[in-house]
Amino acid sequence: MSHTEAASGIALETLIRSPFARLNALLADTPPGADPILFSLGEPHTSLPPFVQPVLEEHLAAFGKYPPIRGVLPLRQAICEWLERRYPVLDGVVDPETHVLPLNGSREGLFSAIFPALARKPDVTDPVVLIPNPFYQVYAAAAAVAGAEPVFLKSAPEKGFLPDLDAIDDELLDRTVALYLCSPSNPEGAVASTGYLEKAVRLARTHDFLVLADECYSEIYTDEPPPAALAVAQGATGHLTNVLSFQSLSKRSGLPGLRSGFIAGDPAFLDAFGRFRNVACPQVPLPIQYVSAAAWADETHVEAARDFYQANFDVAEAVLQGRYGYARPEGGFFLWLNMADFGGGEGATKTLWKGCGVKVLPGTYLTKSQDGQADHGLDFVRLALVHDAETTREGLARLVATLG
Repeated sequence: MSHTEAASGIALETLIRSPFARLNALLADTPPGADPILFSLGEPHTSLPPFVQPVLEEHLAAFGKYPPIRGVLPLRQAICEWLERRYPVLDGVVDPETHVLPLNGSREGLFSAIFPALARKPDVTDPVVLIPNPFYQVYAAAAAVAGAEPVFLKSAPEKGFLPDLDAIDDELLDRTVALYLCSPSNPEGAVASTGYLEKAVRLARTHDFLVLADECYSEIYTDEPPPAALAVAQGATGHLTNVLSFQSLSKRSGLPGLRSGFIAGDPAFLDAFGRFRNVACPQVPLPIQYVSAAAWADETHVEAARDFYQANFDVAEAVLQGRYGYARPEGGFFLWLNMADFGGGEGATKTLWKGCGVKVLPGTYLTKSQDGQADHGLDFVRLALVHDAETTREGLARLVATLG
C-alpha cells in the first residue's frame, strides 16, 4: 500500500473491515461438508477459573455504582504485584498510583492510546504509526481514524517473523508517534528477544515515539517465558519512559467475555492517557474489577491453560508431521500454515469448509501489501488451537485428509 493510499477513504474502509466479516462473506454460499470445527476464532475454550463466580456474586451489588475510571486500588495493586512476580526487575518499581490503568480489554486501550500518543508530537506534520505485518486490525484502525499514516513492516520468516527494525530510515522514525509490537506475535507465535526489545526501546527514545507492546499472549508459551518490553526497558536503563505494555485476561485466563485488561509503563504518558480516558473511554464495571484482581493474583489456572495448549501442539505435531510448513511456535496458540499448493489461503479455506467443515482464517485477511510488494499472507491460513485436544485432533485429521 502506498502512503497516499493509506490516507484515502477507500483504504480506511479496508483497514477497519473485520477479518471475520470477510471470512463470513467468503463462505456465505458454501455449506460445511461436515459438523463444523471452528479454528478461525481465537476464543479460548479452557475451563472457567473457579474463583470467578464467587467473587462476582460477592460484589454483584456494585453493578449499581459508577466505577472509577482509574480502577479500584485492589485491582491496581494486584496488577502491580503480578508484574513484580512475573518480571522481578520491576519489583519495587511499578506504583499502582502512577504506572497502571485498567482497560475494558486490551483492544480498547490499543485503539484509544493512539490519540494521546499523537498529542505528544504536535509539531509532526505527517505522523506515522508503525505496524507489524501480519497485524491486529485495531492497530491500523486506530492509526487511520486518528489521522496518522499506518506504515506496515513486513514480518518475514528470515527475520524471525518480527519487523526488521534496522530497515526503518531515520526520516520515517522522526515522523513516528508509535510502534506497535506484538510478542508473542499473532499469528506466527514469534517471541521478541531481549536484544530486539532493547533496540526498539533505543529507537523510541532516540526519535521520541512510544513502543506500544501488545503482550496479551505472553503467558502462553512453549519453553521459556517471553521477555517483556517494560522489564527490558527497566533492566537496561532503569526507567520506563516511552514504553507501554498492554495485557489482557482474555488469553491468559481464558476470560474473553470479561473484557478486562490493563496498560502499564511510562507514568507521564499514563497521566495524559488517564485524563483522556476519563472523558472518552468506558470504565470497567466494579464487579469485573474485583474478579480481575482475583485473576491477576492466581497462577494455578494459568498453568492449567498452558498445559491445555501444549497438549494441542503435541497433537498438531503428531497429525501434521511437518506438513504445510508447520513448526511449533514459541508462544500463543495459533498455527500459520502455508497453503500455496492448495489454491492459497482463500482457496484452501473454501476447500476445507466445503470438504470437511473445518473453518480457518485466510492469512491475507491479516496482512497488507505495500508499495507494490506482493501480499505475503496470500498463501497462508491461521488456525486457532483453542479447543480440547480431542476436537483439535479431529479437526487437523480432517484437514490433512481433505488436502491430501
